[in-house]
Amino acid sequence: MDSQGYRIYQEENKMCIPNGERTTIAHPLPEDWQGKEKETLEKQPKCAKAVQLVAQATDCHQNQQFNAAIKFFQQALTIYREIKYRSEEGVVLGKIGNAFYGLGDYVKAINYYLQWLDVVRELKDLRAEGLALGNLGNAYRHLEDNVRAIEYQQQSLAIAKAVNDTRGEVAALNNLGLAFKALGNYEKTVEHLQRSLLLMQKLEDRQGEAQVLRNLGNVFYALGNYAQAIAAYQQRLAIAQDIQDGRGELQVLRNLASACYAVGDYSRAIEYYQMRLEIARQIEDHRVEEQTLGNLGVTYEAVGNFAKAVECYEQRLTVAIFMQDSRVEQQSLGSLKVACYAMGDYGRAFKYQEMRNSPSQNFIGNR
Repeated sequence: MDSQGYRIYQEENKMCIPNGERTTIAHPLPEDWQGKEKETLEKQPKCAKAVQLVAQATDCHQNQQFNAAIKFFQQALTIYREIKYRSEEGVVLGKIGNAFYGLGDYVKAINYYLQWLDVVRELKDLRAEGLALGNLGNAYRHLEDNVRAIEYQQQSLAIAKAVNDTRGEVAALNNLGLAFKALGNYEKTVEHLQRSLLLMQKLEDRQGEAQVLRNLGNVFYALGNYAQAIAAYQQRLAIAQDIQDGRGELQVLRNLASACYAVGDYSRAIEYYQMRLEIARQIEDHRVEEQTLGNLGVTYEAVGNFAKAVECYEQRLTVAIFMQDSRVEQQSLGSLKVACYAMGDYGRAFKYQEMRNSPSQNFIGNR
């Protein structure tokens, strides 16, 4: 495989570090795709046919059409095995594992990662071996087998160091930190995440640095070390603002507000929630908007400003009705009842209790 091909191979098979919700929208395949392309494929030499199948599968994977991707990859795998092209067989085995990983079928992902591992070890491809070991570790962590996950990530880390693969080292350190966190070993978690952070900064990978800072902040928060959690979150916020990562900014503002609330710094918690609310409204994310309004209401109650709390809960109720979310609607009405009662407005408290017992269409026009 030439250097350009190997670089692409590394990118497509890099160790998976789950970063939260997917935002890509899958596009369905045309129903007649097979009729249009099968004849063309059949006329080509086997190797070229396999290359086209892999390209088709990669497109499907990028659009999160994992089942379709698996089908194409498996067809390519059959060809590579027929022509005894072991290096490409290994690549496709890894890709199939990644597709099952994307589906959340970690048992099948492990099966293909192990086959991939066998091939790359036979070929003495150390870098690919490190990738396979890392992906195995991630899959086992999702199966909550953190002891085995740590074993694979430690092997991956050792290889990354041996071949000077800094990105592989970063991924292994980050994933080791997450596995140790799941085991409750926070000292090891912090150690590995801080090492990962230093390497991210060396690579000038701002997005990766932000991800590690988030993980570090979460660990400090879990330990009750709110000052260090806030420091990590503030660094992450600065990066999110610098690279214009709106989603990342929304996430870290929530974390910052929660940490400030935990230490009783309600004014700063309100400030961060207000910033989050403004962004949510700018991008019309109604779910984040209603969640933030609820958090703001609770924080205003904590400082005894029940009028402001009521204002937030009423706005949250409006959003809930717009979203037709009866659960949030009921929560908002309950919060309004309690806040009104706390400030001595018993008539409004009774009104909101009555509204809880009424279908929303009976009062939307009266708001």
